[in-house]
Amino acid sequence: MSEKTDIKSMDLEELKTFFSDMGEKAFRAKQVYEWLHVRQVESFEEMTNLSKTLRERLDETCRIITLRKEQVQISKLDGTRKYLFLLEDGNVIESVLMKYKHGNSVCISSQVGCRMGCRFCASTLDGLVRGLAPAEMLDQIYQIGKDIGERISNVVVMGTGEPMDNFDNLVKFITLLTDENGLHISQRNLTVSTCGIVPRMRELADKKLAITLALSLHASNQKKRLELMPVANKYDIHEVIDACRYYFEQTGRRVTFEYSLVGGVNDTKEDAKELTELIHGMNCHVNLIPVNPIRERDYVQSNAHVIEAFKEKLERSGLTVTVRREMGRDIDGACGQLRRKYKENQRLA
Repeated sequence: MSEKTDIKSMDLEELKTFFSDMGEKAFRAKQVYEWLHVRQVESFEEMTNLSKTLRERLDETCRIITLRKEQVQISKLDGTRKYLFLLEDGNVIESVLMKYKHGNSVCISSQVGCRMGCRFCASTLDGLVRGLAPAEMLDQIYQIGKDIGERISNVVVMGTGEPMDNFDNLVKFITLLTDENGLHISQRNLTVSTCGIVPRMRELADKKLAITLALSLHASNQKKRLELMPVANKYDIHEVIDACRYYFEQTGRRVTFEYSLVGGVNDTKEDAKELTELIHGMNCHVNLIPVNPIRERDYVQSNAHVIEAFKEKLERSGLTVTVRREMGRDIDGACGQLRRKYKENQRLA
């Protein structure tokens, strides 16, 4: 028996072709698309403006990917919610809801696990299992929206996984998420992170989307980046920065540099000086992140005075800098922690 078609990962044009091939009228595609992405139903039975025959036919040939909420941790500090979702194949992924004055922001995963090997990240400890389908990326947002009964206004693809390592599915996800016929989240309210896969960064730039690119930089020179991020073995730090400059040239969108401050590793005055020289003249924003310690690594967070001094040195050179407010510190806040704890408990059970 052939595997059922993942209908929720199809864009509207693909759905029109799909229904045409079935011998159905093209307008059926628009109806089904609305059921999936506006009303966000989880079964064909709920699509009440389709005939019973068509619903049964769709049920036989297609599946609607739906994530199951396995765990939710709610921070007592700031109301941040960390979700653990169960996928159809038994894998689990994490998503995070952060509530801000400007709206609800969701951070989603793009893969099950990760193969990038960044030294301070829990997501990568067990390697990569697989990339997520567009529908699996979307449904993290849909399920969280349903859970809180509020609209999601901002999306960050910065959870488990390297989005550029799942490039085609990422691009399809962006198409679906920002489509005016669906949830219609503005491209400007979408941020995609990468640890620096240069060819894919340039490919994304060529699409001239209005999304924000966030580079996980985390070091001020190639030597330190090699210590923290194995991807630097393949792509030199200057090559990665050049790709960021190219992204701005193609899109006009300011690039964000994510810089996790690790105590005694990349938080010195010399690091701040080198960082300003590295990104000098760029239209960019630096987001300093006090690293979330994880028990499998021995990295510690920079102290508050060091973080402030680092920030001030960058600002004096004319850079726009923020220190990321720590969200959900009391609920396995770092990427991959909740999933890892869940897997450990499953092994022990």
